Amino acid sequence: MFTKLGDDGKTTLFHCDQRLSKSSVIAEALGTLDELNSFLGICRAKANVDKNSELAEQVLLIQNDLFVIQASLGGADKNIGAERVERLEAEINKIEKEIPPIKNFVISGGNEIIAKLDYARTLARKAERRVVSVQDEGKVVVQKNTLSYLNRLSSFFFALSRQNAYKSGISEESPKY
Repeated sequence: MFTKLGDDGKTTLFHCDQRLSKSSVIAEALGTLDELNSFLGICRAKANVDKNSELAEQVLLIQNDLFVIQASLGGADKNIGAERVERLEAEINKIEKEIPPIKNFVISGGNEIIAKLDYARTLARKAERRVVSVQDEGKVVVQKNTLSYLNRLSSFFFALSRQNAYKSGISEESPKY
């Protein structure tokens, strides 16, 4: 489907009658959240192929949370509650009890899902930076728990990638300086 309304390089937000540039801070943040969400679809598909239903379910929950964040930034009356941040914190704590403590930076890789989860971590950080830019600009209200959620999300993906390496018996490789 297409409307041709964006042919001039402008778009609108939910319940907004003003047009804004597709290169605006808010459009960039929304696009980066969409990029992360789409990539998580790839991660979820890989988890399903690998018959890792727990990972697939975790990723699906996050994808839904990202839609809530996007809707909120776009002007809808939605927001991420503190319980979603707490859920991520609980999952990170649970994973960190299962895996050895980290002592160094870790080179991404190991296998396909480990590398994809680590890439999801970087996309989550990128989305967080873009949403911070929206907050700094001050034209759109960033809901209370949004930045906390995005900050925990990157930590969650890092923990997940390490957990998958550990469960697969893949040694983490540290950089050689």
